[in-house]
Amino acid sequence: MSRKTRAASLDLAISRRRVLQISSTAALAAAIKTAFPGGAFAEGAGPEVKGTKLGYIALTDAAPLVIAKEKGIFDKYGLPEMEILKQASWGATRDNMALGTKANGIDGGHILSPKPYLYGTGKVMQNNQPLPTYTLLRLNEDCQGLSVSNEYKDLPVGTDASPLKEAFAKKKAAGKEVKAAMTFPGGTHDLWIRYWLAAGGIDPDKDVATIVVPPPQMVANMKVGNMDCFCVGEPWNEQLVNQDIGFTAATTGEIWFRHPEKVLGMRADWVDANPKAARAIMMAVMEAQIWCEKMENKQEMAEIIGRRQWFNVPVPDIIGRIKGDINYGRGKVAKGTNLGMKFWGDKGESSYPWKSLDTWFVTENIRWGKFDPTLDIKALVDKTNRSDLWLEAAKGLGLEGTPTGDSRGVEKFFDGKVFDPKDPMGYLKSLSIKRGIA
Repeated sequence: MSRKTRAASLDLAISRRRVLQISSTAALAAAIKTAFPGGAFAEGAGPEVKGTKLGYIALTDAAPLVIAKEKGIFDKYGLPEMEILKQASWGATRDNMALGTKANGIDGGHILSPKPYLYGTGKVMQNNQPLPTYTLLRLNEDCQGLSVSNEYKDLPVGTDASPLKEAFAKKKAAGKEVKAAMTFPGGTHDLWIRYWLAAGGIDPDKDVATIVVPPPQMVANMKVGNMDCFCVGEPWNEQLVNQDIGFTAATTGEIWFRHPEKVLGMRADWVDANPKAARAIMMAVMEAQIWCEKMENKQEMAEIIGRRQWFNVPVPDIIGRIKGDINYGRGKVAKGTNLGMKFWGDKGESSYPWKSLDTWFVTENIRWGKFDPTLDIKALVDKTNRSDLWLEAAKGLGLEGTPTGDSRGVEKFFDGKVFDPKDPMGYLKSLSIKRGIA
């Protein structure tokens, strides 16, 4: 055997071991590429299908799906026919997932964290027909915004929403409606704006009218006076400020630091029928999350997702907040904060679907009447959250030191409230504004 041949054999033998030894996020994506030059399934049976259709909304936290497509990462894992399709609204996403690809819909995609639970129980489905859905991974943490119309720019409103209470009351007394917009009933933005308002003594069901507006339409609707405040993901809060239509009172990371946001959710029947393909999709998206996490890739990421075929949004509306540079409006700018969007973390903790976090989402939807207080929260979360599949995908990527277990522990909020996933009812009892709970 020649020296060149022996060297090639040695490189092949240690390539996987090299991935196992690498722990830094900065080197991880390159290591995966080295370990699997022909794709993760090059040596064994490939995925059951060559791809499927996943949906996304024009929000920065959909970036891992876009990057996995644009960078050919899906192809590398045996999925050359993956389609990432823009959805008009979260309602459209729901309806297309109910159809599935067999009926010209989609089999999953970028969705709000509570949605698999709302789908699976039929709470938001047509005729209350359950659509069993799995949470496969968390796409991101943080970097949504609570934004307010310039009508209130002289009020000292920030994480504390209470200065709005009197202003809203006066407006209602004058016979005008006060509207707080979110993107989907029971979804993350609905829960963030409700939490924020309630912490300021404003009842989101009695003191204001909550309305549903698709994310890309938020800025235009505030411009014409259709709402007083809203909660949405980026880049729409930044765009609002850049157009001087309103200001950001707080980012959601200031309400609950490192809060979970979107997930990769898929129809349970598709995942069950195509376990290898589901694993390949997860591995591709996880590799894309690792790429998106790296600061040196933020500019390119903003340029890619901002393109006409994806978001059709100027890069300046995207780039600041993904880096942690927050322009709140009203002359307030914070550079280099820890409030930027997190796609992976150090060892995948932002991507791992912690069951304790889903427990909060279900509990908070009990708070606002979406679920009955007698609901078996643990049973629902165990049925829906597939952290076991995440661990399999991480193993397939050769990752070490990744999260395990079900709980991230006790969570703390900006107003001093504490959520212990072992005691959801104790959390609910501690809240002064809620529905149907003593």
